[in-house]
Amino acid sequence: MRWKVNHFGEMADKPVSDLWRIFRIMAEFTEGYDELASVGPAVSIFGSARTPKSHAHYLLAEETARKLTRAGFAVITGGGGGIMEAANKGAADAGGCSIGLNIEIPQEQIPNAYQNLSLHFRYFFVRKVMFLKYAHGFIVFPGGFGTMDEFFESAVLIQTLRQATFPVVLMVSDYWEGLLQWIHEKMLDENEFISPGDLKVFTVLDDADAAVKVIVDFKEKQGASGLVMPPGMRKGQSHETADIPKVPSPR
Repeated sequence: MRWKVNHFGEMADKPVSDLWRIFRIMAEFTEGYDELASVGPAVSIFGSARTPKSHAHYLLAEETARKLTRAGFAVITGGGGGIMEAANKGAADAGGCSIGLNIEIPQEQIPNAYQNLSLHFRYFFVRKVMFLKYAHGFIVFPGGFGTMDEFFESAVLIQTLRQATFPVVLMVSDYWEGLLQWIHEKMLDENEFISPGDLKVFTVLDDADAAVKVIVDFKEKQGASGLVMPPGMRKGQSHETADIPKVPSPR
């Protein structure tokens, strides 16, 4: 009976708590837009928080971020350890804008020490919008569920033309090989759940200079990027016929 009282008490308070939650969400969006609107062109870098500092992936992420910074880009990460720390370190060491979008989770993510612009989020979906809103591209290093989530989120946005101007680079080809083979064989060939053009929205690379070149070439060709509807987009237009940017296909 005591459980029922607590249960119904919580239900009675739910409209009020939901209203306050809306204000907290609005506040996070407002702060994110305010802080990031002036950073200039940026690239979001993703990858595992568990990658050790001595690992080749860590060193490659650090090198890639350093070269992106020297090419004029700010670097955005999730603000944690591993690949995120490596990317923030590379950007900070190169004297650039090193942004961390930190998240409050039960395990308590510890922000890395290489952020010179640090934002904190309670809601994953608000944080995800910030990764997308001001980015001129994603560079995705090997990682777990969170990394896969960001990769497929970007693929969906491009596929559905919610964001057609967005290069996605998957770094370290041997890590992605099995997944991409499964996508090709199961999603495309066997079931036709995707179209051939969907495999052209990302490219697979192993070299920092090549990754930076994809981002730089795209920016010079496309100009502004971010989470926007492409000009001239009509409702219901197929992404097979839309003017999708020519991002190199996976090898």
